[in-house]
Amino acid sequence: MSFSRRRALSVLPALGLAGSAIAQPVPPGGDDDDPDMVLKLVILDIGGTLIADHGEVPDAMLGAFSRHGLTVTPQEFSAWRGASKRSMVQHFVEREKKSAALIARIYDDFTAHATAAYEKVQPIAGAEDALKELRAMGLTLATTTGFDRPLANAILARLGWQHYFAASVTSDDVAEGRPAPFMLFRAMEGARIHDVREVMAVGDTVLDLEAADNAGVGAAIGVYSGAATESRLREARNSGVLPSVAALPGLIKTGLPLSHCR
Repeated sequence: MSFSRRRALSVLPALGLAGSAIAQPVPPGGDDDDPDMVLKLVILDIGGTLIADHGEVPDAMLGAFSRHGLTVTPQEFSAWRGASKRSMVQHFVEREKKSAALIARIYDDFTAHATAAYEKVQPIAGAEDALKELRAMGLTLATTTGFDRPLANAILARLGWQHYFAASVTSDDVAEGRPAPFMLFRAMEGARIHDVREVMAVGDTVLDLEAADNAGVGAAIGVYSGAATESRLREARNSGVLPSVAALPGLIKTGLPLSHCR
């Protein structure tokens, strides 16, 4: 289902998981006769979408490659933003025809440095207020991330945000990370949402938007608070592009303005 600027969002509670809905459907702003999109679940990326991106992941990953004798340029790394970090390591190790044993060593090096860097993790400005508002609107929330389970759990625990989410899915929970849609489907399973058309996916990378497109979700929102620029996100198939997740509740309440349409 496409999500046009004239398409209103009707917010309904998702099987009682997120409380009572208080938001009402917004009247269509034009002559589009398509039915409203019924929104039940919002699936959010973590790095660059919920937490600030100050280059912790690139520094940790490129450093790990360098310390183990692999040359990976920032431009090559950039194409993998949003992907499974373990799959990224595997790709570059295999590209250089190195021993498979090197994959675990580089990945463990990356994880150790990334974990240390996120010890004082900072949320995106307004992110927690947005989560509270989305929950108050009766929406169920979930997260997906290219981080592995220990790092994702550590980040959410340090923020004290675990209670906001009905499901938290990491790249090691699925057979293949983004742009495959599997993390989104797993989040739907955890949130007990059956219809992809009732789902909105939000992320800061092109791979986030590609995964949403591959999943066929009702809306895919890019935020340029993290890895990708506004212009780069607009080049990908999207339902809207926002400065950050802080603007998401307002978009859902009022509909998608022309300035945010691709």
